[in-house]
Amino acid sequence: MHMPVTVRFAPSPTGRMHIGSARTALYNYLLAKRVGGRFILRIEDTDQKRFSPEAEAEIIEGLRWLGLDWDEGPDIGGPHAPYRQTEAREIYREHAQRLIEKDHAYPCFCTAERLARMREEHRARKEQPLYDGLCRRLDPAEAAQRIAAGERHVIRFKTPNEGTTTVTDMLRGEISVENKTLDDFILVKSDGLALYHLAAMVDDRRMAVSHVIRGSEWLSTLPLHALVVRAFGWREPAWCHLSLFLKPSGKGKMSKRDATQAMTEGHSIFIRDLKEMGYIPEGILNWIALMGASFDEAQDVFTLEEMIQRFDLGHLNPSPAAINFEKADHFNGTHIRRLSTDDLAARLAPVFAKAGYAPDGAKLRQVAAAVQVRIVTLDEAVDMGGFFFRENVAPDPKDLPGKGLTPAQSADALRAAREILAAKPAFDPTASEEELRALAEKLGYKPGVLFGIMRSAITGQTVSPPLFTSMEIIGRETILARMGAAEAVLRKM
Repeated sequence: MHMPVTVRFAPSPTGRMHIGSARTALYNYLLAKRVGGRFILRIEDTDQKRFSPEAEAEIIEGLRWLGLDWDEGPDIGGPHAPYRQTEAREIYREHAQRLIEKDHAYPCFCTAERLARMREEHRARKEQPLYDGLCRRLDPAEAAQRIAAGERHVIRFKTPNEGTTTVTDMLRGEISVENKTLDDFILVKSDGLALYHLAAMVDDRRMAVSHVIRGSEWLSTLPLHALVVRAFGWREPAWCHLSLFLKPSGKGKMSKRDATQAMTEGHSIFIRDLKEMGYIPEGILNWIALMGASFDEAQDVFTLEEMIQRFDLGHLNPSPAAINFEKADHFNGTHIRRLSTDDLAARLAPVFAKAGYAPDGAKLRQVAAAVQVRIVTLDEAVDMGGFFFRENVAPDPKDLPGKGLTPAQSADALRAAREILAAKPAFDPTASEEELRALAEKLGYKPGVLFGIMRSAITGQTVSPPLFTSMEIIGRETILARMGAAEAVLRKM
């Protein structure tokens, strides 16, 4: 009988949400949606020294922005509450006691000073610094008396001293370790708060998690977690540890210093940064999904729904993946071009507002259509199309003269073009382009030279959406005013 699929994304809110965490959440989400399972958000906040409420808020904000909605979690509740580990202290204490009763765990009263000395002695002998098992040999009755007397203690797992522990990872196959190399690791700290090794396994059990899909950083502790699950006599979940993200050079894991360096180069691995830089969820999801999985050899652009339909754990790749920021731009630009005009306009509205513009809806839709094929991020629309919403533009004087022309020749050409446009009661893009091409031929210039002068005068920049499309959006009176102002500048040069 197959278990219903239940997966969880269980971040520790101790730092910023990055693309590695986002990919873990994505793969869990895809599996759940692919088979009609459940996707749980669990906050693993047992590390209270490093816990940050801001980090938790950033995680939730990032997931919402990406569109990875959960079925159960700390904010929406569910049948397996609590969803924050600090709220389940008593549950973990009861389970630790069960392990003690089953002779799979024991209280340890060793002081920090004794443990430090022991570690130093091990290092001096060039041995692995493992706990020496002093309290493991205590009589249970004596241990109970010391606990009753209020003596500080932790609870350790009684790791087998002999044999091997073998666990199967879905991507890597069987992983075996000799038990003598494993420590009697701590399950519950002296303050009564459980550590991850116990808390996560208990939570996975009580939340009926069928697949544990998590980062490769947990591979080294996989045998410990399997031992805890087996000590309780529980059915193990399917273990799946994802590939590692490497720095763009492909040499080594992406570090905090590398992330900082990327920021100086205009890139980021943090979800909130990517949002603020004008990336869209569709582009980021497509980018991170393919750093560790294949969906279809014939294409590389997918919507979230398409990824759900194609997702298969068998298509995940355990090999490390180098972060490629150029691909982020590729996928983001591609997905921007896939948006409807109305959708893109809605997403651009806050971007232009942040830049100090207040465009009306009708013009914004026109601008969105004009810039759509030319931008990679939403933020680029401001530089590309901010001139649409300004009363006046101020082109750099050096950009106004046409290629190979003097300022005076350029001013004359601009005046002639302006007179053609001024003679018409309304701006007609097709008719105007034909007449202006004829003007360029009459003046002996290539059309591109005349249009370059006009572009600088009308948009204030040398690169813009198509000139005549831009002119139609700007409007006749503003076009004439800007051309007149640019001519005046040219006359003074």
